[in-house]
Amino acid sequence: MKIIDFIDFTESFDQFGIQEETLHGDEFFEKYGWLEISETLTEAEYKGRKVTLNKPTRTPNGPKKFSVYTKNGKGNVVKVNFGDPNMTIKKRFPKHRKSYRARHHCDTNPGPKWSANYWSCRNW
Repeated sequence: MKIIDFIDFTESFDQFGIQEETLHGDEFFEKYGWLEISETLTEAEYKGRKVTLNKPTRTPNGPKKFSVYTKNGKGNVVKVNFGDPNMTIKKRFPKHRKSYRARHHCDTNPGPKWSANYWSCRNW
């Protein structure tokens, strides 16, 4: 196996006629097309203050480890708390990850977006 130096790597660009270019702002999307994002992060109001939807955050003094603001089935903004603050997530171990996902039905039915199980499965 041969290790390629950075110089060899850049020379291969020249060999095949590939040019590097930097695109700023919307130039990338105008050239390659706009990406469709199913879950757009939007702001909403929860108890009189602006919050970002569908973005889990840590809760340092909260009842749980993480919390996320999302809309429930009726369209109301709700705060979902999930995760045990006294435990560490061991998702780097494949056996632990597989067992957790099977035990909580993450691949078959994690539940609605406003449930703690849904967001916990997304973390795993």
